[in-house]
This record gives sequence, structure tokens and C-alpha cells, in this order.
Amino acid sequence: MKSLSPAFQAHLDEGTTTLAWCWRIVRADGATFGFTDHDRTLSFDNTDFEPESGLTASEVRSGSDLSVDAQDAEGVLTSDRITETDILDGRWDNAEVEVWRVNWNDPAQRVLMRRGAIGQIRRGRLAFVAEVRSLAHVLGQTVGRTFQATCDAALGDARCSVDLDASAFRGTGSVIDLLRDRTFTASGLGGFAAGWFTFGTVEWTSGANAGRRAEIVAHDLTDGVAVLTLLEAPVRSITGGDGFVVRAGCDKRIETCGTKFANVANFRGFPHIPGQDAVLRYATKDGGHDGSVL
Repeated sequence: MKSLSPAFQAHLDEGTTTLAWCWRIVRADGATFGFTDHDRTLSFDNTDFEPESGLTASEVRSGSDLSVDAQDAEGVLTSDRITETDILDGRWDNAEVEVWRVNWNDPAQRVLMRRGAIGQIRRGRLAFVAEVRSLAHVLGQTVGRTFQATCDAALGDARCSVDLDASAFRGTGSVIDLLRDRTFTASGLGGFAAGWFTFGTVEWTSGANAGRRAEIVAHDLTDGVAVLTLLEAPVRSITGGDGFVVRAGCDKRIETCGTKFANVANFRGFPHIPGQDAVLRYATKDGGHDGSVL
């Protein structure tokens, strides 16, 4: 149940109201934006809610169960603050959202209708529709460990404890030449063996992708020159001279954990778990009951 100030409640009781929707959005990179469907800028809580975004809202839907309620916010792609490139680049994914109902004639009279996060974004040629999911969407996330042969820790996190900023696992370089939209030759990595950065990450330090991070699916050497292939092509083009920091990757096997990182003590998998072929086994007197492949 919403708690309204006496002044705001009196305004609603008048019958003729001056109401507008306002959205405060905080992206993962810390950037804060304010938008409104009113025709002039509204300001409160140290945020300017600008009308130039062209945002319009659907009805707010709320249920009494634990299902994820959602509201749609539709806007145009011509805004300088919301660009198609940023949407494709994932900058708005899972951004925190506050939805306010405001008396535009007196912004001090307002009520917070919903907190949530940006969900699916559907794009057209000239406009986008962003889904604003309620906080109930967090309940749908998987929590807990996974019983599997491979490690379920993220390389370099507190459970893994590998220092990815150590010189053995970190390299710096720049793009020499773009071979394909997501494959390029790189300088500065000649001292690392082929495959060392496979499943690792590249963090761009200069160029159009500066500040962005991407996953690496292949690290090869051609005549001593490193060739890196990214999992996905960046939205912004890679160009020669773009600088980056690259960090080693892990395929989550205990063999790699031991030989590459000397970190078996922190391995977070179950390497001796029986495989699916265990259901085909039968009793014999010759052994073969240690979980190994038939």
C-alpha cells in the first residue's frame, strides 16, 4: 500500500490532476538519468527529469503472487542520451529503475510507484520498448552451488583466489590489424603461449570501446604474433592502435587449475563425480568401479 503525503492526497481528491510519470535510471557504470513524459523538465532528489527522451509508459501491473510484474517504457532512438549503439552495447542491461508518479505542478508531491530493473529491450527502426521488471525477478535467479565435475567459481573471485593482475596472467597490448569483425592481431603478447588467454577477458583502454570488456574464445600465434578472437563482435568497431589489457582464462578443469594456476586447493568442482555412463556399468570382478570412463 502506498503512503501519500497529505498535500498529494488532497491534490488527487480534487478530481482534476496534473500528473506525470518520471523514471530515474542508474546504469551499472554509475551513470544516472532522469526522464519524464511531461513536456518540460522536472527536478527533485538532485535529478533532472528531461522530456526530450520521448518516453511514454504503459499501465503499472502488480499481482499478489510472486510472479514478475512488468511495465513498458517506450521511447525514440533520436535522443542524445539513449542511443541505439548504447543499447546494443549492453550499457542499459539490468539498470536500476525507479518509477515515480509526480504532480508536475509541484514535484514535491510525488509517490514512488515501483523499483525494478531494465529487462528485455525491443528495438525498431526509430524507437525502442524497455521492459521495467519488478524486484520479484531476483527470485528467479539460481542461487547456490552446482554439483558438477568442473569448477563453478569465477576465475579471480574470492572463492578462486587467483590474482589475475599478476604478470603471469595479465598482458597489455594494442591492435595491429583487424582480420574479421571479432578477430585481430595484437602486439605485446608474444611472450605468452598460444591458448593462454583462451576463455579470458580483454578490457579496452583506448579507442571507441574504451571501458568495455569482452570474452576471448581463442588465442593463437601466427609467426610469433598473437591472434585474439572475441566471443562476440563489439558494437563499436575495433581499429588499429586500440589499447587493451588482457587476462588469462580457465576452462574450469582440475588439470588446468593445477598446471596453469597451481590452485587445486581452491578448485570448486567435483572432479571425481561419476559420468552419465555410470548407469551402464555392471558388477565385475576386474574393477572399473572408480568413476572413470568405460
